[in-house]
Amino acid sequence: MRNLIKISALVTLICLTIAPAFAKSSGAKEDVFDPNISPLSAGDWYRPTVNTTWQWQLTGTINQDYDVDVYDIDLFDTSSETISELKSSGKKVLCYFSAGSSENWRSDFSKFKSSSLGKSMDGWKGEKWLDIRTKNVLDVMLSRLDLAVSKGCDGVEPDNVDGYSNKTGFKLTKKDQLAFNKRIANEAHARNLTVALKNAVELADRLVDYYDLTLNEECHAYKECDELSVFTEQDKPIFNAEYKYTSKLCTSAISSDIRTLILPRELDDSSRISCDK
Repeated sequence: MRNLIKISALVTLICLTIAPAFAKSSGAKEDVFDPNISPLSAGDWYRPTVNTTWQWQLTGTINQDYDVDVYDIDLFDTSSETISELKSSGKKVLCYFSAGSSENWRSDFSKFKSSSLGKSMDGWKGEKWLDIRTKNVLDVMLSRLDLAVSKGCDGVEPDNVDGYSNKTGFKLTKKDQLAFNKRIANEAHARNLTVALKNAVELADRLVDYYDLTLNEECHAYKECDELSVFTEQDKPIFNAEYKYTSKLCTSAISSDIRTLILPRELDDSSRISCDK
C-alpha cells in the first residue's frame, strides 16, 4: 500500500510539472480578455458630439489649415511637434494605429511573436492579421496607447478590429473580438484617451457604450449607415469617409447626422469634399 501511495504521489508531481508546458506547446488560448468587462465611464478624456467636425489624413505632410474640431493622423508617422501645433490651434488629435494587424514597416514590428502573426491581408502588402487572443498582441497595443499619450494625442483610432469576420488564419469568434475591442477601449480611457470604433459595423450596438465615436469607411456605399445610428442616439458622432461622390450622398449624410467626407483612398489630402450642414 505504501508503494502505491508513493507511485500515486509521483504521478501527480509529474502531471503538475508537465501540464503547464503541455498547455503552452499545444497552442492553448491565453486567457487575457474578459468578454464581460464593463465600460469605464469616469475620466477626463475628450468626448465629441454629433456636430463635431473632422479631417482625416494618414499620408503626406499634414495640411493643418482646415477649420475643424478634430484631426485624425497616423500615430507613428506624425511628429510630436505636428501634434502640438494642431492642438495649439484648438484642434483635438486622434492618432491612428492598427490594433488587429501587424505592419512590417512599423518600428515595433519585432515585438510580435511569430505565433501571433496570421494570414496576409488582401490588398495590403506587408500586413498580416494578428491573434488578438494573446497577451503578446495586447502588450504591443498597450505600448502603442502609451506612445499616443507620450506624443500628446487626445485619442486613438484602432483599426482592423473585425478580424473575426475575416480569414485571419486563426479561429477567432465574435466573443473573442468583443472581448478584445472592449479591453482596448477601456485601456484607452484609463489613459484619458478618446477612442473610435473603426468599421466593425455589426458590433456597433454591442460596443457603443465603450467607444466615444465610430469612424467608418463607405457606410453610404455599402448601405450600412443605419446600423451606426446607435452612436448618434447617444450624441456620439459618426465620422464617415466615402471614396466616390454621388449627388445624393451629402443629402443622406446630413439627414442622418453623419459627418461624411469624400476623400482619396490614399488619404493624402489631394482632394476633399465635406458634407457640411
